[in-house]
Amino acid sequence: MDAALMPLLVVSLVLCLLAAAPAASAARAFFVFGDSLVDNGNNNYLLTTARADAPPYGIDFPTHQATGRFSNGLNIPDIISEHLGAEPALPYLSPELRGEKLLVGANFASAGVGILNDTGIQFVNIIRIGDQLQYFREYQRKLRALVGEPQATQLVNQALVLITLGGNDFVNNYYLVPMSVRSRQYALPDYVRFIVSEYRKILSRLYELGARRVIVTGTGPLGCVPAELALHSQNGECAAELTRAVNLFNPQMVDMVRGLNRAIGADVFVTANTYRMNFDYLANPQDFGFTNVQVACCGQGPYNGIGLCTAASNVCDNRDVFAFWDAFHPTERANRIIVAQFMHGDTDYMHPMNLSTILAMDQEGL
Repeated sequence: MDAALMPLLVVSLVLCLLAAAPAASAARAFFVFGDSLVDNGNNNYLLTTARADAPPYGIDFPTHQATGRFSNGLNIPDIISEHLGAEPALPYLSPELRGEKLLVGANFASAGVGILNDTGIQFVNIIRIGDQLQYFREYQRKLRALVGEPQATQLVNQALVLITLGGNDFVNNYYLVPMSVRSRQYALPDYVRFIVSEYRKILSRLYELGARRVIVTGTGPLGCVPAELALHSQNGECAAELTRAVNLFNPQMVDMVRGLNRAIGADVFVTANTYRMNFDYLANPQDFGFTNVQVACCGQGPYNGIGLCTAASNVCDNRDVFAFWDAFHPTERANRIIVAQFMHGDTDYMHPMNLSTILAMDQEGL
């Protein structure tokens, strides 16, 4: 080969590599907001009792170590990341979230939080939803410094966002203690209307911050979790008052989200019917390979629903046949069933479209 052509070939090769570099980082980013169902370790960095950073949490995680996820293994965001073909987004408070890791996204969720700022006050230091949104702004400043404003804006606009709120506003607020402040302030129907109106403000703020593909989950069957069965169930029936609360909240939340989409003029927000996703396997456990959908795998007392999951707790041998890992949270196996409906569920589960449809449409540039 002519020696005079070598520098030209080297330059051409470098230019090709540079052109290919953005494509590698152009995988869809993923941002997560919400509570313990989706927290993957932020509370590890906070002085709070709402933590999952000690065994037996993480017993089935790839590292077999507790990570701050309220699960025996992977949680819902982890499994969604698998479907995106991406590594899980790091907790925002993790010191590892810097440089190229910012391109993956970030998880801002914090166990114990709710729609309202006074939800979860007993946990003291948690990242309330307003602070999660403020951290999202801070994240975007870091991202702009890394890749410049145009690319940062594009990454955020094209990202997938998951937000999970609402359950704690009942369990850790309205029904936390008899005659709670909120229950004396509001009758239940009025309280539900109030928190749905507050949720609309949160979602509107998320849109203002650049989110354009947002999955909004409803609340699951709160009255059927082991903690509530232990407190309120005589024969395994779900707690009636929490079930009533959920039945009021979920339809109003869906209506609010549809109204918000109409106001925006686009289907920015997609609702996930997590009540039905959970209730499917609670009502028909054998169809999903579960042998126990009432007793938590890890815990103590009736239904293993009293207190925390700790090294001193009872722990089941086979997590795959239990729907609940601890007093409130699903096992990894149950989380996988839920995410399968995120991906492929019809409009009874995901409205107006499921995640597979979203990914296909965005891939085609529709």
